[in-house]
Amino acid sequence: MRGRSEATAVSRPLINWTELKDIELVVRKRMHEYAAGAHPSVFQGVGLDFVGLRDWQAGDHLADIDWAQSTLTNFSPLVSREFEQDTTVSMMIVADTSPSIRCGIEGVSIAKVVARGVATLGMAAAFFQDQIGLVTLNGQSRRLVIRPGVGKNHAVHCIETYESHTLEEPAPESNVRDSLAGMLRRPSLVPVVSDFLFEDAGRLIKELGRLGAVHDVFLVMVDCAFAYAFPTLSAGWVEVNDVETGQTRLLSALELDQLVRDVRLWQDTVVDFADKEGLELVRIEPGHEHEALSDFLGQRRLRKR
Repeated sequence: MRGRSEATAVSRPLINWTELKDIELVVRKRMHEYAAGAHPSVFQGVGLDFVGLRDWQAGDHLADIDWAQSTLTNFSPLVSREFEQDTTVSMMIVADTSPSIRCGIEGVSIAKVVARGVATLGMAAAFFQDQIGLVTLNGQSRRLVIRPGVGKNHAVHCIETYESHTLEEPAPESNVRDSLAGMLRRPSLVPVVSDFLFEDAGRLIKELGRLGAVHDVFLVMVDCAFAYAFPTLSAGWVEVNDVETGQTRLLSALELDQLVRDVRLWQDTVVDFADKEGLELVRIEPGHEHEALSDFLGQRRLRKR
């Protein structure tokens, strides 16, 4: 199944500051209801543990740069000290950046809904002072782009980084096929936010099912039929472009009208895949992402205690 909808211009920014504040307010209100009286301390340790050195990455603090080690590389690259804070939960958000999320209608793209899902997850983690990291997902490619860190500023950094990857021109097929398991240092909460409109969705969900033996994995599926609700044509043919492959084909007016049904049938199949692997799944829609996802997260935390 591939999305055959003309790619809409992805708006910049996907989330403006006002929307982000609204999401934060909703998350804080709903998470407070679930946390009240039952979350006396979010930290298990007493500070930051040094875990090693690595090449400098965008977003690293200047205070974390090891200048002595950087001189050995002639400052190209700079070397950063990496620290880890022992918190109650480490959340690694896996967010879809495949070309299909650029599709949309009337100025609302699937990417915008994914971004609002990432923002909701990030703000919820920041509320509980949990670690937050970000992995991008594009077909069979998985790429760690933000290592786990703590705090609201780090959550905003994850949101902005997701947006920057989404607004880039679609990259050619990547050879990066690293497993998600290799990116996770400790048992983590792993929400996967996607429209799941790619042919190997079944293979991905099987991978996530195996990952669920060690980590707490659940799926956040964008209910994206809205992006394929084109005006009804009485007759004729329409040339459409497959954003995943770049191929074009002609669709009859009837076939175009049935795209919404086809997308819904495919996403129902994804739900079946998830059920078979024992993975929980929550569907989110444009304009209601933060309410539905906040409630799901709150109820899930209660069940997992």
